[in-house]
Amino acid sequence: MPQLIRDGIRLAYEETGSGGPPLLCVHGFGGSWRHFEPQLEHFGRTRRVVALDRRGHGQSDKPEGPYTIAAIAEEVIWSARELGVHKPVLVVHSMGAIGFEAVRQAPDAFSALIVLDAPLFAPAPVQQSFTQLLAGLDSPGYREAIDATCDNLIFLPSDDKARRARLHAALLETPQQVLVASWRSFIAYDLQPAADSCRIPLLSVGAVMPSDEQRLRAACPQSMFGRSVGAGHFPQLEVPDQINAMIEQFLRLAENKA
Repeated sequence: MPQLIRDGIRLAYEETGSGGPPLLCVHGFGGSWRHFEPQLEHFGRTRRVVALDRRGHGQSDKPEGPYTIAAIAEEVIWSARELGVHKPVLVVHSMGAIGFEAVRQAPDAFSALIVLDAPLFAPAPVQQSFTQLLAGLDSPGYREAIDATCDNLIFLPSDDKARRARLHAALLETPQQVLVASWRSFIAYDLQPAADSCRIPLLSVGAVMPSDEQRLRAACPQSMFGRSVGAGHFPQLEVPDQINAMIEQFLRLAENKA
């Protein structure tokens, strides 16, 4: 698997295709580039697609840190520049804060932003449950906390059982300290300033994560919204035809406005 080296840290990635505007795909909590396999296969026919293994995840090295949203976003920007991915469409699953922060740090580096099932401006009860999850992750029973989250939030009964088992197992393979540090930073991140400054085309596709569409629309009037049908937290894997079609239409509209 190809990799970048940054200050001695190996950062793995996968890519396919050619042409532009390219897609740069960034996974969420405890994930890997494999969370975008259907998108690499589909969009790689017509454009370059790069999917990263963030530090601490997948086949990338797993140092002590940093795992703040700001540091993760900066490394996404750095990776894009190192790989020569010019003005990509940034696609972020779940931890949409990474995408907004990357655009805030480098507003001219990306041509558009797509977030998939991200809890953007989640209501207070959801934020409280996220804080409770942090306590569980930062305990000897962190595996049980992950199991409960998978059962109660991430997956639907209709999700493919074999795929669910693989995703669950891969999540548990992520080092505990990486999970704790990245989740702590995620729930502490203030999305509002980054959302207020985001002016590039934006698509938010929901599935099971609660978010405040009205608040996002107020911050980003250019927002477009979609919702998957019959999928849990991984719609890009569970119903890729739906997600790919929404992305295709969004890209057509964004490119026509450019």
